[in-house]
Amino acid sequence: MARPAVFLDRDGVLNVEAGYIHNVEDLHLIPGVAQAVRQLNERQLFCCLVSNQSGPARGYYPNSHVEALHQRLCQLLQQQAGSKLNALYYCPHLSPPEGGTEPAFTRWTTWRKPNTGMLVAAAWEYDLDLSRSFMVGDKATDIDMAHNAGCCGILVQSGYGDRVLGGQYQHHTRPDYIAADLPVAVDWICQQLGARG
Repeated sequence: MARPAVFLDRDGVLNVEAGYIHNVEDLHLIPGVAQAVRQLNERQLFCCLVSNQSGPARGYYPNSHVEALHQRLCQLLQQQAGSKLNALYYCPHLSPPEGGTEPAFTRWTTWRKPNTGMLVAAAWEYDLDLSRSFMVGDKATDIDMAHNAGCCGILVQSGYGDRVLGGQYQHHTRPDYIAADLPVAVDWICQQLGARG
């Protein structure tokens, strides 16, 4: 039977928002994040990274650099709390109008948020039930992708989410829940799953 998943954006959700990270050592986890992911692991919830990473398409760095950043991210999660991501999906592509310049990565794609390609791919590969799943992000595109795929969309106020003031969202799409950060979001997710039985 298909199971629920918790999808996590990267920058501003798991690691400190620092724009395009050119040095691998400059990727740092947000405090409490490793423990929050561990909480999901202990509940045996499928934990999956889904992230737009247009650096390769913009010619800022090679795709191998994104892979190195993700390797550091996973190492930090393991070191700080013995936590892990079950899968990692990211989109290095960008269309020409959006700023793509590197030929190998410049194209239209269903994987770029708010399109649902990454979620659909994960659901097919790991037998996930998107209608019972959660997406945690810090941008409108994360919430749009969640709703486009039938997931519950949670906005965290870390990263770009800190621009949400007084409960007013910066976009027409409304998140299903607004949390200060990932630890608060994970507590809420666990409450929802408990209520669902």
